[in-house]
Amino acid sequence: MTLFWLLFLGTMALSLLAAAGVKRSYRKWSEVPAALGRTGAEVAHSILHREGIHDVEVVPHDGMLSDHYDPIHKRLALSKENYYGTSVAALGVSAHEAGHAIQHARSYGWLHLRMTAVGLTEFASSWLLFLPMIGAAFALIPWSAAAMLMGIGWGVMMLFNLITLPVEFDASARAKRILARDGYITGREIDGVSSVLNAAAWTYVAAFITSLGYMLFHLAPFLTGQEE
Repeated sequence: MTLFWLLFLGTMALSLLAAAGVKRSYRKWSEVPAALGRTGAEVAHSILHREGIHDVEVVPHDGMLSDHYDPIHKRLALSKENYYGTSVAALGVSAHEAGHAIQHARSYGWLHLRMTAVGLTEFASSWLLFLPMIGAAFALIPWSAAAMLMGIGWGVMMLFNLITLPVEFDASARAKRILARDGYITGREIDGVSSVLNAAAWTYVAAFITSLGYMLFHLAPFLTGQEE
């Protein structure tokens, strides 16, 4: 039980620190207007056009830092702060999401693998939520079976988070390269974009470490031969 609380508190602290880092960096650079004076939506449209991508819709979306690319509907959703914003942060986030659209158009392998794994990951997430409730309420599941199922569920989550890392790192690398190459940002603005995107990357690293930790915690008795 002590190990569980150490894991819980440690991963919680890691996730909170990563999230705080993103908010701090985003807040700082969202107050710095980019010299170009164009909105995040305009930059996203321009990047997609220059890359020969004309079938992706760029739309505003409610919720701060709710930006994402939907490969199923080919929709690039930007939070209103970034869609209408002209800050260094807005351009960086918008270019990052455009990077995902470019990945999709170029058949980037890791993105397609991640898309394929979404259904299984959602199922694993559901059983991680409900399995402890079922076990506690009805005591129908032996401890060893429950631990194995929880370990497998966290293993699925860990693999999904592992696949996510190259997808996110590549999108950020594309964003920084394109923004600098095509003159959307210059000088100190490049540092700002890197700060925002690098901070965001740590949230994905934290998610991977968390899922890995819980997987090993639940599977440890089986890995060490102490499951009985």
